[in-house]
Amino acid sequence: MNSLSSSTIHHAVGKLGSGPLTEAQLSQHVWPLFSRVLQRSRIAPTPPVMREPEIYLANHSLGRPLDQMALDVHEALDLWFEHLDGAWSHPRGWLAASCYFREQVAALLGASSYQSIVPKSSAGQGLRAVLNSLSDQGHVPTVVATRGEFDSCDVILKTYAQKGRAKVRWIEPDYRAPIEFYSVKSLKAALDQHVDLVLCSQVLFATGQVLDDIPELVKSAHQVGAKVIVDTYHSFGVLPLEWEGMGRYGLGGADFLIGGSYKYARGGPGACWLAIHPRHLESNQTPSRLTTLDTGWFAKEQPFAYLRPDPPIMAAGGDAWLESTPPVLTAYQANSGLQLLRELGVDRLREYNLQQQQSLCAMMRLLGIAMYEPKDWESRGAFALLPHPQAAELSQRLLQHGLNTDARNGSVRFGPDLLTTQAELEKATEIVRQVL
Repeated sequence: MNSLSSSTIHHAVGKLGSGPLTEAQLSQHVWPLFSRVLQRSRIAPTPPVMREPEIYLANHSLGRPLDQMALDVHEALDLWFEHLDGAWSHPRGWLAASCYFREQVAALLGASSYQSIVPKSSAGQGLRAVLNSLSDQGHVPTVVATRGEFDSCDVILKTYAQKGRAKVRWIEPDYRAPIEFYSVKSLKAALDQHVDLVLCSQVLFATGQVLDDIPELVKSAHQVGAKVIVDTYHSFGVLPLEWEGMGRYGLGGADFLIGGSYKYARGGPGACWLAIHPRHLESNQTPSRLTTLDTGWFAKEQPFAYLRPDPPIMAAGGDAWLESTPPVLTAYQANSGLQLLRELGVDRLREYNLQQQQSLCAMMRLLGIAMYEPKDWESRGAFALLPHPQAAELSQRLLQHGLNTDARNGSVRFGPDLLTTQAELEKATEIVRQVL
């Protein structure tokens, strides 16, 4: 095990055994790893008065952190106080933590090397780096993207189009009842020899739809010379991803992936990444190697040698896509959550979450509440939907009654996780009934 990893997490998960997750086991062995966040709903910080516990079903939005996260960040600050600039090169220091972050993401994606993983402060930053690798010598890239992409990617593409830096072909949903649905078939229909890049989400942020047949999309895009970037923000830590896989959750060797730890990986804001397929990271002499305008001194071959050749000599692999001095605390924020994902196994978490969603929907159904229930639960991400014409208002009313959800595109989203109890799901159902 990596020297930067937590033995506490390792030992706690080890006590669960290898079978399916159960609430009884999780409460005994894993919940103690979250003691701080599990206390917050019971005591208001100022003044310290007791209040009703909040049921947190917005785990699909902001994931709840482990106690270890605070210890890790404290360690990063201690290195600064004690070693000053030596914090970079310390064996457990800032560069080591960043490398460990890259290694953990690579392992969860099935990447062969951490060099394929480039830390970014947002998924949108990764998208910009890719767009700016396709615009050499004034070329304006043509991008195919769905209308269902998250706001950050949506805003970037619209801004690039407005500034004449990209041409965007927007793919509308195939149908909208009761929620929007997209298909790879529609994306493939927009492909031709002029397309440079295809952007799609593996799990749509507003609806939780799993986009099937991504390997087929990658194959079709490559046939016309286009590259594919997949937004995995709502599938990373939810689906057992296989970057080279050809199955239902496989990514078919997509050229780029973007994602982050804000949600299911419990790493908070800023701990994001761009994954670049190894075929685009060959040596400087390989024509297929891509470079980007989004660069900086950390991308140099020997950044701490302070050599200044013109043009710069860039590092090998994904290091050539690094930028200037990185925000190292984000690696410390993210590493405990990534370790927990790896120790528990995404496949086991997936099974447990789907059981929770189905239980919630079944209880709602008994009360006459019309949740969206798919015929195939494997087609869903990690949250359940309640379509409603005033979804945002309904979500706010639920919060006033102690149920924390959110709303997107005409539906309230309910995201249980491994800290959510069956009793909380039952109470959440009753709160929804009362509010409706």
